[in-house]
Amino acid sequence: MSKRQAKGKKKTVGRRRFSWLGLLVKLSIVAALALAGYMMYLDAIVQERFAGKRWTVPARVYARPLELYAGQKLQQQDFITELQALGYRRTTAAQRSGSMSVNGNQVEVFARGFRFYDGNEPAQRVRVRFSGGQVAALSKADGTALPVMRLEPLLIGGLYPAHQEDRILIRLADTPGYLIQALTAVEDRDFFEHHGVSLRSIGRAVWINASSGRLQQGGSTLTQQLVKNFFLTNERSLSRKFNEALMAILLELHYDKEEILEAYLNEVFLGQDGSRAVHGFGLASQYYFSQPLAELEVHQVALLVGMVKGASFYNPRRHPERTKERRDLVLDMLAEQGAISQEQLATAKQQPLGVTSQGSLANTSYPAFMDLVKRQLRQDYREQDLTEEGLRIFTSMDPVLQQKAEAALTETFARMRGRSGIDQVEAAMVAVRPGSGEVLAMLGSRQPRFAGFNRALDATRPVGSLVKPAVYLAALAQPQRYTLTSYLQDRSFSVRDSKGRDWTPQNYDRQEHGTVFLYQGLAQSYNLSTARLGMDVGIGEVLKTARQLGADHDWPAFPSMLLGAGSLTPLQVTQMYQTLANGGFHTPLRAIHNVLTAEGEPLGRYPLHVEQRFAAAPVYLVREAMRRAMTEGTGRSAYNRIPRELRVAGKTGTSNDLRDSWFAGFAEDLLAVAWMGRDDNGKTSLTGATGALQLWSELMRSAAPTSLSTSVPEGIAEVWVDPEQGLQVSEPCPGVVRMPYVRGSEPEAGFYCGLPAVPEPADEGGKVRGWLKGWLNR
Repeated sequence: MSKRQAKGKKKTVGRRRFSWLGLLVKLSIVAALALAGYMMYLDAIVQERFAGKRWTVPARVYARPLELYAGQKLQQQDFITELQALGYRRTTAAQRSGSMSVNGNQVEVFARGFRFYDGNEPAQRVRVRFSGGQVAALSKADGTALPVMRLEPLLIGGLYPAHQEDRILIRLADTPGYLIQALTAVEDRDFFEHHGVSLRSIGRAVWINASSGRLQQGGSTLTQQLVKNFFLTNERSLSRKFNEALMAILLELHYDKEEILEAYLNEVFLGQDGSRAVHGFGLASQYYFSQPLAELEVHQVALLVGMVKGASFYNPRRHPERTKERRDLVLDMLAEQGAISQEQLATAKQQPLGVTSQGSLANTSYPAFMDLVKRQLRQDYREQDLTEEGLRIFTSMDPVLQQKAEAALTETFARMRGRSGIDQVEAAMVAVRPGSGEVLAMLGSRQPRFAGFNRALDATRPVGSLVKPAVYLAALAQPQRYTLTSYLQDRSFSVRDSKGRDWTPQNYDRQEHGTVFLYQGLAQSYNLSTARLGMDVGIGEVLKTARQLGADHDWPAFPSMLLGAGSLTPLQVTQMYQTLANGGFHTPLRAIHNVLTAEGEPLGRYPLHVEQRFAAAPVYLVREAMRRAMTEGTGRSAYNRIPRELRVAGKTGTSNDLRDSWFAGFAEDLLAVAWMGRDDNGKTSLTGATGALQLWSELMRSAAPTSLSTSVPEGIAEVWVDPEQGLQVSEPCPGVVRMPYVRGSEPEAGFYCGLPAVPEPADEGGKVRGWLKGWLNR
């Protein structure tokens, strides 16, 4: 080969090398530009999502806070029950937040404190002494008297977004000791040194996995785990790992370690509550231990940290043995790093897992009451606001009374076991505070924790004799015509309608009772005398009275409506009886007190609205007849369960063919309405007295409400009356009773004690007054 040829060949090779090098440079530049552009794209995603509202947080719904003060009516056991529901731990001395101790009739509590709608309640140690079913004294730990304090309210549920994620947001500063040490020791030892990706962790994982011959440890940092949970999916692919690494680097570029760590603590998946995912250590602490995160001890912290590796695999309720093994491994790692001593390690390992028997966060814990809350909220708020903005909703529910209502339901059906068809009978109950209209407890089903058809709100059924107080109130509002001792005829009759059909009512016992006093017609729930009274007063007037009481109805003006052919739900019946229980003052039933934003700012209030719809005097007379229904009428079997000294008023209700069993009754501070029946509207074997009254009585027995007041409203005169004659007596004599009358309607003075008995009149009492007046004036 000539020198010229050789030289030319060298030039050609050089050109080729240069061209490949140039191409490589160009490709590198393109790749770098592409990578830079892609990282800018990922960076935009990271900053937009992480800098804004990071989570949609469901609204949290709370029960009423328990307010304590000297003289408050409260049983010691009820107080302890509420503390246990709040997750307070019983110890020998209440030295830590969330603990309590019991010594005789004194309970010492280290209250957690809480941010309420009207200010903060501080965390503090208090002593509560009980005596005679009430708080005898309330003081601080140093003995200083404390006028009043509130416990934090029980979390009873939430309003969840469509993706069913839930979390309780926590701040890094509020985390318990050992949490960060345990988490970084187990998941990312180099967290505070790396910049999103740790080559050391990757190398360590490769070595451990290769040595063991199986996949035992991953090399992802906490930042990468956060990126995967927050931005990506669980897809196992190189592209996802590549994106994860790049986004982790970008995240660390913009945000400090503390902010990333706080986000991780709130995002990590730690369990499944039915269809709802449990995210974050704050919610997991409540879900597994029923305690705030800040109160957890080292063995509890270690359990939750151990679950990060696999919340289902290390579920402490399903797999306690493997969970304990994982927890103890986390404790060993803490001891290796010197975070805990060998003595603390041994003590912690001896502790049981300590998780509750079931999750305490299910949104079906109180499904009937929560249903009412949601319906009332949706009148004022959008669905998105309720499920994504972290609203705090304070309600009127009394968790102790709710528990007693559920226990009463269980006990009542247990006593009825063996009755024909009882297994097909459903139930509902509503309990309210009469003066404020606050709904305290609600049962929508025979299975109170089952979220299904809410019979308390949606079961519209004939009310039977529960409508009768409206008939008698319409009459007694006319004292010049009717008093409690006016005579009624309890005799058969028929009414023909415009189509030629006859309506012929009958008494439940198919008997006639002749001449009866007006109050007896209601107390004994006689149909014939009640129907006659309603026809005399006017059907339209009776229906108007029912509507004024609060019965939201559109019943036609048929005679059958006087005996309860019209239908209402248990909640609507409760609204009707609230006006009676509150002395004629109508207050709309409500379940919500206040709504706050996630930051604690007031958003909405639900103030008390009171309207006087009836004069106090005629309502008092109806209540007196209903009180007599409990002592001598259809409700008297209640005293088989409740104390004889408890003054209550109430009314039984039974629809045709025993299809619906109702009872509505009240004490001074508690009104409850109970219903029993079949969903298919089939016949039951229950009357109002043998069914719903038994459920109501069991609740009243355990709730121990305050007796009805004996005070008499203005405009009422109470006089001694011979119950057989309906005549006023000058002084108390054997066999006479005190009877209330609207002033001016009292009977004329009759006879004096010691005078001969008045002979029975021949005309059912029609001439008693005139005969007796003449006899006394001889």
